[in-house]
Amino acid sequence: MWTDDAALDAAERRLDEWESSLAERAARAKTLSATMPALIGTARNADRTIEVTVDLAGLLIDLQLDERIRQQPAAHTARQILETTTAARADLLRQVSDAVTQSLGDDPIAQAIIDSYRTRLIRDQDDARR
Repeated sequence: MWTDDAALDAAERRLDEWESSLAERAARAKTLSATMPALIGTARNADRTIEVTVDLAGLLIDLQLDERIRQQPAAHTARQILETTTAARADLLRQVSDAVTQSLGDDPIAQAIIDSYRTRLIRDQDDARR
């Protein structure tokens, strides 16, 4: 089947390189999957009376309100909470983007993961405004 040993050696090298590449990508993906669940987004509003923390899904997991919040109208506080939640989701997206890029590099799969988070977090923000 092979006309010469050089062609066979070249084919074996390509196969070995491909296998090595797959093993390396699998290891990086495993590291990423271990890192991602620990990511949270956090933000504070400008006067530091509100702090919001969101989990990897962009869901609110902690809300800290300073006592000074009582001195403003409830509608203003609600608006600030929503804005701060948006900022916390942006922080989460930045962290996800960094982690994915560090683990997977400039890979179409990496961009697809980042785009998926961007779409979900933006959609969640749009849903909250309705």
